[in-house]
Amino acid sequence: MQVPISCPDTAETLRGIEEPLTSVDALHEALTQERNMRRRAECAAHIQSAAVQLALDLLVREPDITGFFRAFVRTLVEDSESHACGVWLLDDNDTCCDLWMAYIAGQFFMSDSADWDTLTLPRAAMTAHLLAHKENWTETIEYTGEDRRLPAAVQDFNRAAGVESVVVAPLLLPTRNLGWVALSTGRTSGCETQWRRALVEAMARQATLALHQSQLADRSRAEERRQAVLEERNRMARDIHDTLAQGFGAILMQLQAAQRAAGDLPASIAKSLETAVDLARTHLVDARRSVAALRPQAPEGAGVAEALQRITDLARRTTDIPIQLTIAELPPLGGGVDREIIGIAQEALTNAVRHARARRISVHAGAVRSLGFRLSVADDGRGIPKEHRHAGFGMTSMQERAERIGASLTIVTAPRSGTEVVLAWEPPSFSIPAESDAAR
Repeated sequence: MQVPISCPDTAETLRGIEEPLTSVDALHEALTQERNMRRRAECAAHIQSAAVQLALDLLVREPDITGFFRAFVRTLVEDSESHACGVWLLDDNDTCCDLWMAYIAGQFFMSDSADWDTLTLPRAAMTAHLLAHKENWTETIEYTGEDRRLPAAVQDFNRAAGVESVVVAPLLLPTRNLGWVALSTGRTSGCETQWRRALVEAMARQATLALHQSQLADRSRAEERRQAVLEERNRMARDIHDTLAQGFGAILMQLQAAQRAAGDLPASIAKSLETAVDLARTHLVDARRSVAALRPQAPEGAGVAEALQRITDLARRTTDIPIQLTIAELPPLGGGVDREIIGIAQEALTNAVRHARARRISVHAGAVRSLGFRLSVADDGRGIPKEHRHAGFGMTSMQERAERIGASLTIVTAPRSGTEVVLAWEPPSFSIPAESDAAR
């Protein structure tokens, strides 16, 4: 009798063989991915190290930030075998952006060079895109040459120049963005694009630090110059006070003493003596005004309101013209704004007293929308002749003071209708960043 032989199911047998094979393949794939990731990390570390070394070499070799960026841009283009590179810089308010430097086909273009206008790059279109495309502010963006995210003018330029890839990296600090570096390349592979992106990001980080340090140094030098100017102005004010003002004061006292002791004098002598007294008094007042103009800031702890009161009181002692002072609630002022406001008020009031032939003068100061400041010095005098409206040291001085604090100065005048000097100042605009802008 034949006994049937029992055999295992064929499908189950095959599954048992495939499971170990599948595990081996998965492990092999995982190891391959791990090896590739390790190689990419090593490549990125090498790029970062080379970028740091290049930045250190350039900082030692190049005397200024312009030379640093010229060498930086040239190296970036040549090492990546790219077509062109541009550097855009933002202003301090993050509202205006300009192309500062471009390197195209082996030639540099700078915003202050003679050949700048020959640059055919669509600067305005790319600038508007960088400002509006918020994703660019915090991370590197890769574009194809005719990427629809780019403005049409930029796409047309890329097509004509044979640009097939544009990598834009922000010059990003922890607190804000300083600008962008844009690298344009011709035909390229996917692997090369990844490598170029890593290179641009690494070099942009080093360029950001160099640019930031340069800006800090420029601000420090500007503050040192400002302090030196203030010290020199204070020295001149002390010299005028200790020599001219004191001398005129002593002369005035002697002349007045002579008037009291002389008794009856011939009319011509009495008139000459009275004229000498008036001249000494006038020049004493002028010397004191010069001291006040050189040192317009109020005493320590005093504000704009007290300084305006002091200036008005001094003017009232030198004229019979009624001067009305109105001071409303004032906004907080600082950063040298108060000094320039006081200087403008001093000059405007002095001009009204000395030249306007007015019957009344009014000074008004107050806040605008709780943050801004408005000053008005008005008189009902003869007005400023047309030929003198833009002449004279006083007019120029007031305009320069207003420009230093970003204020507007308006002078409204008409013959026999008086003059009004209006200063309007507002603090720099600010905004609360959204979450997408948190890195700026």
